[in-house]
Amino acid sequence: MFKTIRYINEHIAVKSILSIISLLVLFSLVVCIIGFKAFTSSLLEVYSEDAFRTADTAVLMVDGDRIQAYHESGGTTEEYQNVYQRLDSLCNSSRSTFIYVIDPDRTDYRHITFLFSTMMAGSGYTKYDFGYYRETTNDDYREKYRNIMEGTSKGELVVRDKGYIETDPHITVMVPVIGTDGKAKAILCVQRQMESVIITRQGYLSRIVFVTMMAALLVLMTQGRYLERVFLTPVDAITKEASRFASENIPAEEKLSSRIKNTDEIGILASSIDRMEEQISRYVENITSITAENERIGTELTLATRIQLSMIPHEFPPFPERTDIDIFAVMDPAKEVGGDFYDFFLIDDDHLGLIMADVSGKGIPAALFMMASKIILQSVAMLGGSPAEILTRTNEAICSNNQAEMFVTVWAGILELSTGKLTAANAGHEYPIFRKPDGQFEIVKDKHGFVIGGMEGMKYTEYEMQLEPGTKIFVYTDGAPEASDADNRMFGMQRLIDALNSDPQASPKQLLENVRAAVDRFVDGAEQFDDLTMMCVEYKG
Repeated sequence: MFKTIRYINEHIAVKSILSIISLLVLFSLVVCIIGFKAFTSSLLEVYSEDAFRTADTAVLMVDGDRIQAYHESGGTTEEYQNVYQRLDSLCNSSRSTFIYVIDPDRTDYRHITFLFSTMMAGSGYTKYDFGYYRETTNDDYREKYRNIMEGTSKGELVVRDKGYIETDPHITVMVPVIGTDGKAKAILCVQRQMESVIITRQGYLSRIVFVTMMAALLVLMTQGRYLERVFLTPVDAITKEASRFASENIPAEEKLSSRIKNTDEIGILASSIDRMEEQISRYVENITSITAENERIGTELTLATRIQLSMIPHEFPPFPERTDIDIFAVMDPAKEVGGDFYDFFLIDDDHLGLIMADVSGKGIPAALFMMASKIILQSVAMLGGSPAEILTRTNEAICSNNQAEMFVTVWAGILELSTGKLTAANAGHEYPIFRKPDGQFEIVKDKHGFVIGGMEGMKYTEYEMQLEPGTKIFVYTDGAPEASDADNRMFGMQRLIDALNSDPQASPKQLLENVRAAVDRFVDGAEQFDDLTMMCVEYKG
């Protein structure tokens, strides 16, 4: 007996709150059950049966054996129009919002094609045109389509009473369009809005809210004074202590548990806050140490970025004494360091080596692999040989000790400056883009070899192009065409070509600035996902 009384005294605040909630829940539950039964009866009897009768009438107007002919009619044949007019007349006379016939994709029922779509005049909605192809609304619809088309159901009902983008709350009934072989050829749907049900339900909910609020007010007034003593006053003390600790970040000299004598959950909360203050104080000390460590790591990443940038050409113009070429390039990594790189160097006085590459992955591992790949590529190129030979030797060197199993795509070219002859090879990289004098930038779909570092023993082929004075070469990594906006739409090759052709006679530097500006406008502040590297070379002859 004494234990029971003690338990009640320790949890009286909880029991008071539970009493309020129980009364309101019990009252609401009784009324909701009555209203739910009335709503369900009204929905099924008034809407479902009538809608199914309309569907049974409408399906007689559609010849199941002519479904393919309806597909091929384009919606213009006299036969098609006769069926459409009968369905449209029935739609208006039966006060149905829509009557439509669809042909589901039987492979997975994820898409449907509209063959007929009629709409009640003055409904204010938009019907689908003939042949409109769209994705199935959800898995519920997809399963119902499957049941009808595979003959496991003669009719389906969907209740959408939450409100949707295309229409207001409605019901949709579905029946099969049967051919002479007894199989379903398509699905006829009748959709009707539920205005009267919604209005009735809104009135019901309004009354429930009013009665519940009045009951809650009555109960709370009788329990308010008691709750203030056993609940609100201790909570106020806890709130003030939490505010003080938030501003001072120092544990209190007098513990909450010594001021709040409650033995229920409020007392437990006070003790928990005392422990929390002690733990947070220790955490602040730890986080200070961690912050110092993160600052050290940030400094090292900044240094790594500088080291990486110093390994690629970054002074322009690179050959100020030469008038036969103009080069400009940029590399903008997605993280502190990246895996893209470009390079250009004079093999001798008459031959210019050009490299554009993209390492798999991002961050520090890609940056380390990038630096190793760049050194190997340039070293092999300076030893002499054609682009195909350079890629072949580089692949063998990287594959011989590629424990990280990373790879790099490379476009390599050697430009003979005296004649304008360009010899190039492609190891799985993006297609280069060329512009002839007085022309437009166009993609050159060169032959791709396998990526560097992917497999030993690979051989690469090369091709030649004769450049006229004024020809421009634009090479890049996939960070340009695959730049994405907030909706995950990609920038794409066409936008890249358009950006280059917005001012095709511009200098290489201005061309890269035009492309970067177009990419920035497209992504509109979305986070950069991949490294963005570009290089433009103008052969002046």
